[in-house]
Amino acid sequence: MTNTGLRWGILGPGGIAQAFAADLNLHNFTVQAVGSRRADAAAAFAEKFGIPNVHGSYEDLVADPEVDAIYIATPHPFHAEQALLALRAGKHVLVEKPFTLTKPEAEAVVALAGERGLVALEAMWTRFLPHMARIREIVASGVLGEVRSLIADHTQDLPDNPAHRLSDLALGGGALLDLGIYPVSFASALFGTPDSVQATATFRETGADASVATVFGYGNGRIATTFSASDTRGPNRATILGTEGRIEIDAVWYTPTSFTVHDASGEVIETYESTVTGRGMQFQAAELERLVADGAVESPLLPHAEMVSIMGTMDDVRRKIGLVYPGE
Repeated sequence: MTNTGLRWGILGPGGIAQAFAADLNLHNFTVQAVGSRRADAAAAFAEKFGIPNVHGSYEDLVADPEVDAIYIATPHPFHAEQALLALRAGKHVLVEKPFTLTKPEAEAVVALAGERGLVALEAMWTRFLPHMARIREIVASGVLGEVRSLIADHTQDLPDNPAHRLSDLALGGGALLDLGIYPVSFASALFGTPDSVQATATFRETGADASVATVFGYGNGRIATTFSASDTRGPNRATILGTEGRIEIDAVWYTPTSFTVHDASGEVIETYESTVTGRGMQFQAAELERLVADGAVESPLLPHAEMVSIMGTMDDVRRKIGLVYPGE
């Protein structure tokens, strides 16, 4: 795992930012600064995680000369605006998933990153975890034969308070962007952009989606099925099916976890156990640091074109279920 001493700034001191900062501190990354629209919130976060530079605005954070990269951890509708703000200030960006709210926003962010020669990376932390790296190796080895399908769910029983962010369309609330992004991104990693998208959903009283089921079709008869829900907790497992075998990924499949590889007869041919310390968010930071050290602007594990494509697939799903965000 690469740790180059790059100096991180955290934009938005919410819950996910706390998990990120904790993992970076645990693995000796440099968390240099934090910024919030509320100076007291930034100060409390800095005290908790031992962060030296405290800023009461996002503009001050991105202007900090002691910061090299910005981790953006605000609600979805603000990702593009804040990524562009940081890129214009000459900072690399690691943007919480989903990368943006829409495909056009994603296109704007990666275009500016390319123009400025800066890294723009979605913080889809699952993509960079060790068990996913091993799964990529197994798929590439051909031991599964022709990989034909993915089945994955991301289901949680989350607060149903109408005032909660998850129920607020103005904040991008709903199961799709918060939860569905995980299996949609996994399907993209395996099969690319779908040729066909089918989807159905249920909704909360606020208009936010409570559950979303999708079926993606690809060439050569490949299919990915996903289910995401914020009002029920399911198994949170995933299965990759091939003509000569399968991989069964244990709960919770998108976090550091174990998996089992079976051959076509059902015999176990490999088991994997996770040895990750902390939550596992350090791996995405290490990937961004590696890219900066190498003078690259995009990761081969999650290239710019794929980040844009994934947001296009999310847009397609929303069109199928009739989900529109304010201002669109």
